[in-house]
Amino acid sequence: MDIDLMTGPSSWDEVTSLARQLEGADFSGILFTETSQVPWMQIALAATAAPRLEFSTGIAVAFPRSPMVSAAAAYELAANTGGRFRLGLGSQVKAHVTRRYGSEFERPAARLRDYVLAVKACFRAFNRTERLHHDGEFYQLSLLPPDWCPPAHDHPMTVDISAVGPVMCRVAGEVADGVHVHPLHSMPYVEGRLKPAVAEGAIRAARAVDDIDLIIPVFVVVGGTREERRTMAVAAKRQIGFYGTTPNYAFQFDDLGFEGTTARLRDRMKAGDLDGMVDIITDEMLEHYAVVSTWDELADRLLDRYRGTASRVVMYSAGPAFGSGDTLAVRTRGRWAEVARAVRAG
Repeated sequence: MDIDLMTGPSSWDEVTSLARQLEGADFSGILFTETSQVPWMQIALAATAAPRLEFSTGIAVAFPRSPMVSAAAAYELAANTGGRFRLGLGSQVKAHVTRRYGSEFERPAARLRDYVLAVKACFRAFNRTERLHHDGEFYQLSLLPPDWCPPAHDHPMTVDISAVGPVMCRVAGEVADGVHVHPLHSMPYVEGRLKPAVAEGAIRAARAVDDIDLIIPVFVVVGGTREERRTMAVAAKRQIGFYGTTPNYAFQFDDLGFEGTTARLRDRMKAGDLDGMVDIITDEMLEHYAVVSTWDELADRLLDRYRGTASRVVMYSAGPAFGSGDTLAVRTRGRWAEVARAVRAG
C-alpha cells in the first residue's frame, strides 16, 4: 500500500523543499488539491526536485477546463515524470463551478462521465493509436492537427475521479481508473456504500472492479498521550464538522446512528459558532472518521483499516511536520518516516 501526503497552495520554493523532504522520508508521493492555486506548476517543480516520488491531482476541477486542456497537461506531466503522474478530476460543487468559474454544472455525474471518456480519447489520439473522435452528450472533439499533437510517449495514463454518492461512484466504476474517496468517510461507508456502487458501475461496463484503485485521504490524530493528541483531535473534529455541514453527506452520520448531526452542524455554522461545531463531533465519532493512535501503533492501525481496500492512503494532516525546521517538526518528521516505511512494507 502506498502512502502519500496531501498538500495545497504553496510557493515554488516551499513545494520543492516539501518534495525533497518527503522523498527522504520514504513517502510514496504527493497529492495536490486545487483551491486557490492550479496544481500543474507545483507538480512539475516537485517532480524535478524528487525524482522517485509519484504525483496526483486530488482533485483538479474538471468542468471549467475543456477535456483537451486537462488531457494535454496530464500527458505532458506523465511524459516528463516518466509516468509518475495520475490525473485526478472532480466536479466541485455547483456554486463554485457556476459562480466562481462561470461554467456549466447541470447533471454533474453524466457530465463527468462524458468528460473522462473525452480525456481518454485525447490520450489515445496523443499516442497515435487512433484519430481524435469523441462525440458525447456534453463534449465533441474531432480536430487534432499534427502540429497541435504532443510528442507521443508510452507511459501509462490514468484518470481518477472523486466520488461520494452512489451515482458518481457508479460512474467511477464505469469509466475511471481510480476513485478519490472523500476524507469524510467511515469504513462502513466504504464497504457498504462506496465499493458496491463502484462494483455495480464496473459490472455495467464489463470491467474488473479490482482494476479500480481506491485513493483514500485519512484524518490522523497521533501522539504519545491523549494530551499530545488533543491539538490534532480538535483540528480533525473541526474539518469533519465543516465537511459534515454538506446536506448530501448527512448519511455519513446517520448510517452510524448519529442522526441529526448535519442539521446541528449547519445550525452552529449559521450562528458562526465554530467551537460549537467542534463540540458536536464526539470522540466516538472521531474514532470512525479518523485514525487515532500513538506513533508506535500508527502504521499498524493504518494497515489494519485500509489494507486490501486502499491502493493509496493519503495523510491529510501531516504537512506541518514538513513545513518547518523547528525541533518538534524535525522530530515529528522522523516519526512520519518510520510510519511511511512500515506502511509501504506492509
